[in-house]
Formats: sequence, C-alpha cells, structure tokens
Amino acid sequence: MKIVKFIVRMVEMPMKHAFSTSFGTVKNKRFIIVEAYDEAGNCGYGECDAFEQPWYTEETVETCWHMIHDFFIPRLLNLELKHPSEVREVLDIFRRNRMAKAGIETAIWDVYAKRLGKPLYEVIGGRRNKVPVGVSIGLQSSTNKLYEVIDEALANGAQRIKVKIKPGQDIELVTTIRQRYPQLPLMVDANSAYTLQDMNLLQQLDQFDLLMIEQPLGANDIYQHAQLQKQLKTPICLDESICSLEDAMTAIELKACRIFNIKIARVGGIQEAKLIHNKAAAAGMKMWGGGMLEAGIGRAQSVAIATLEYFTLPADTSGSSHYFEQDIIHPEVVVENGFITLPDKAGIGYQVDEKILDIYTLKKTTNAI
Repeated sequence: MKIVKFIVRMVEMPMKHAFSTSFGTVKNKRFIIVEAYDEAGNCGYGECDAFEQPWYTEETVETCWHMIHDFFIPRLLNLELKHPSEVREVLDIFRRNRMAKAGIETAIWDVYAKRLGKPLYEVIGGRRNKVPVGVSIGLQSSTNKLYEVIDEALANGAQRIKVKIKPGQDIELVTTIRQRYPQLPLMVDANSAYTLQDMNLLQQLDQFDLLMIEQPLGANDIYQHAQLQKQLKTPICLDESICSLEDAMTAIELKACRIFNIKIARVGGIQEAKLIHNKAAAAGMKMWGGGMLEAGIGRAQSVAIATLEYFTLPADTSGSSHYFEQDIIHPEVVVENGFITLPDKAGIGYQVDEKILDIYTLKKTTNAI
C-alpha cells in the first residue's frame, strides 16, 4: 500500500453548548481533518483533535498542522506500507506530538480497511458491533441546569454519567447529585485540578460510591497518583498521564490506578491504543474509551477502538447531536438505548459529507506525488 496524496483541512464547527472543564471552555471546536489516498483511489479520513490552547496536552491545533505538513507527510507520502501498524514506527523518530500522529495514522487505517472492504472495528480486532456508552457533562451554570442535562442523558439511555469537578465545585456538587440520583452510575473527572495537599477532600469522595475518579492529580504524574490510590477506596482512572505504552506500563507497575481511559488522540493512534489495551488486559486493568469532543470522523474511530475485547466499561462517546447541530458525516453517530451500533460498511462506516465539510473548512492544502 502506498499513500500517494494527502489533503489536510483546518475545520471549525460551532458547538450546541459551551463545554467547560477545570482547564477551560470550548464554544467552537477547531480541529484538523486528514484525507489519505492510496494508489487505487481509496480515501481514508483521520481527525486531529488538539485544542487551540495547550491546556490538555502540550499540542495545539496549529502545532499539529505544522507537524503534519512539515514532517509526517514528507515521511509517509509514497512510502510502501504493508500494514497501517507500521506508521507508529515510521513516525517514532519524531518525539511526542501524539495528537498530530493520531490524525494522520487513523486516516491510513481507514484507507487500509477500505482496501479490504471491511469495517474498521473488525480490522483492528474488535469483538462486537455495539458499544455501551455514557456521557460526559461539563461544568454547568447552575445545579438545576446540571439536573436538566443529566435527566436528558438518562432519557437517552446513558449507561453512566461523568461530571466535571474542580476546587470549589466538588464535594457539595457531588452531594447534591447523589441526593437526587442515589442509584446513578456516577464518576467524576478532575482534569488534573488537585494536588496531594487535597488528600482529605479527595478521600471524602469515597462516601459517594463513585465508579471512579478520573485524573485527580497532575497531567504528567504517575507516582503521586500511586500514593493517592493507596489512600482511596474509589478507583482512580488515569487519562492525561497515559500518553504511551511506556506510561501505561509504569502506571501498572506502580499501581497508580485501577482503570485506564484510552483515547486514540492522546496516545498517538490506533496501534498505540491496541498495545496499551493488550498490556492493561494482561495486568487485569479495567478500560474504557474516552472522547475529545470529536466531530463525526474522530467519533467513529473512538467508537471503533471501544469494540476491543477488554473495553468493559461504557465509553465516553455520545451521539453527534449531543455536541453539534450538524455533523460532517451521515448518518450521524446515534445512541439508542445506551448503545452505539457500528455500521457494517468498509472503513469508519460513515459517509463524509464533503459539502458540509467545505462549509466548515477554514483552509485546505494538497500534497501528492
């Protein structure tokens, strides 16, 4: 397989509602779409979901644009590949920049699946075509507004609820949720907002029978999470700290958590996600698939990775309409009774709407042999 052409777009889509976490608020989602074409004319799509500011990782949408154009495309264009898993090794000479790598690597996986005429989830080793899903709820303007969003999610079949917390919006917030929804499958996500000095506060979360506490401490930390997990009954789930197979192995060795949130974008692509999945499964870790406020292409790929055998917890991938008035794929990703059913068509399984994509495209480049 040779990739003979890349088309790269900078895209911006308005969100239905602003999404707020401890590190910032997103109102319009800017991201990158990569189109990869092989010598037979098959087209694969990838999505790079770095934010405009480096608050989630060190990458931004602009740094990813630079890396994809100036380093990755020259390395991959017209290169003979036997399998998309080789892209990981080809790009390994460039340190980190994992969101940029994921954006281009996933496009090549999509090309490969279309060459085979098989759904992406089957090609990567998925074991089922339905994925149980929950919903991630950002910080809200009022408690009543939070209740409205939770009620809507439950009405749509969400199998668990994740709420964002930060200092000043934590214990009282979770208390009110538990009082109103005593049996709700509930988890909280701190996005690295706390330190070990908050040990007493974090221990108070044990009383709420939470599924997990996601990333309470520093984004680059594994060791201190291990110290915290020893003092908590509630499982810690690591997100930002796990950017590679090596990070996952360190967390397993130190017993820094009991659960991994695996995001294709954060770890650098599908192959790295598969390697982490296999290592975590061997260690008896629980796993689930996270989300990055993706548009339809990235959303489809996030659902595909969640079909791997040991992703046993509900994924963090809501339907398209939860975030956007109009997505760039059709049909849109839809949640029915708490599940997303994957299409049986080749590749990501969804048709990219080029007209809608053009409307949201800010700039576009083509590289071909």
